[in-house]
Amino acid sequence: MQSESTKDITDYYKHLSLFWTDIVHLMSSKPQALASIGPMRAFAANSKKISTELIEINEDLMEFNKHLTEYYKQLADTWTEAQKKVNLKAPEIPQDVEHMEAVKRIWIDIFDNDFTELFDSGKFGDNYGKLVSKELELTKHWNNITNVILQSVNLPSKEEIDEVYKEIHSLKKRVAKLELELKKKEMKNNAK
Repeated sequence: MQSESTKDITDYYKHLSLFWTDIVHLMSSKPQALASIGPMRAFAANSKKISTELIEINEDLMEFNKHLTEYYKQLADTWTEAQKKVNLKAPEIPQDVEHMEAVKRIWIDIFDNDFTELFDSGKFGDNYGKLVSKELELTKHWNNITNVILQSVNLPSKEEIDEVYKEIHSLKKRVAKLELELKKKEMKNNAK
């Protein structure tokens, strides 16, 4: 958990950055107040949306990093414990070729069991779920920022391009179907 003073500092900078983005937003809404033109004018008008997304990204990134650290800690702890178990069994086995295979089988069995236990545990599943959730939230924020930027320069968004691709795919299927029907009609007419 964050300490209270760290949270206060984070909130302070969050409010400060929102204040300045509000100022820029107000200035960009007045043509005479901001000397930008074209896409930069649109970008300045949308800067508040981008700043808000960036602030939310930072908050989600802190959570993501916390869960990512826990994920690697769980993996490292499991590896360490499994290796200790292997080391306890390995000295009992002589060091010739046949017995090296035995050590290898012991190593595989212990690691397989320990990592299976880890992956089946509720703690691992809970943390991994939160990790993936935060990753999806970060992707959502980046997509929102990208859409604002694309909108600022009068380019289509990813969703609009996807719709065009779907329509093209649908049209290709319809044309192929019509061509097939036309060939069938031609073959019927030739057969008469």
